[in-house]
Amino acid sequence: MMFDRRLALIAPLAAASLAGCGINSVPTAEENAKAKWANVQADYQRRADLIPNLVATVKGFAKQESTVLVQVTQARASATQTVLRPEDLTDPAKVKQFQQAQGAVSAALVNIRNITESYPDLKSNANFIALQSQLEGTENRINISIKDYNEAVQAYNTRIRTFPDAIGAKIFYGAKPMTTYTATSAGAQNAPKVDFN
Repeated sequence: MMFDRRLALIAPLAAASLAGCGINSVPTAEENAKAKWANVQADYQRRADLIPNLVATVKGFAKQESTVLVQVTQARASATQTVLRPEDLTDPAKVKQFQQAQGAVSAALVNIRNITESYPDLKSNANFIALQSQLEGTENRINISIKDYNEAVQAYNTRIRTFPDAIGAKIFYGAKPMTTYTATSAGAQNAPKVDFN
């Protein structure tokens, strides 16, 4: 009977101390970061789905620029073949490979925008304008999703490194820091220069 009474007193203390050690908060933070990563992937998939329509529209109006269209198509194909699973988010090399593939698509899309300067008729095509608007919106969604993902990764990484959650993170989960998503090209932090000469 005395043992039962002690157990009744110790059990809530043990539960409270375990709750303070990241038992629930670490997996919650990890799942949140993985969900944010899924949003990044969904936005990249949306972009990949829009590109064939954009390329078909541009081909109809700018046959002379087939080289640019081939680059866009190839970049899209490469990007859709590069897969980053949630369990790979702790591997900086795999994250970087994914980022580079997506960066190549972004660079190729810049060339499509340049075509519009050379072909005024293309700019007036309603289909092109609609697709260009969709791509611009998608690029904005991607940027927001990456920001949200990086914030979730920061929260997770902070949680698994700070007391008392670090105890549960190490003992129960063997938690490893996740990799944030960063700019893929040198000079990406600089604004592009516009020159009309």
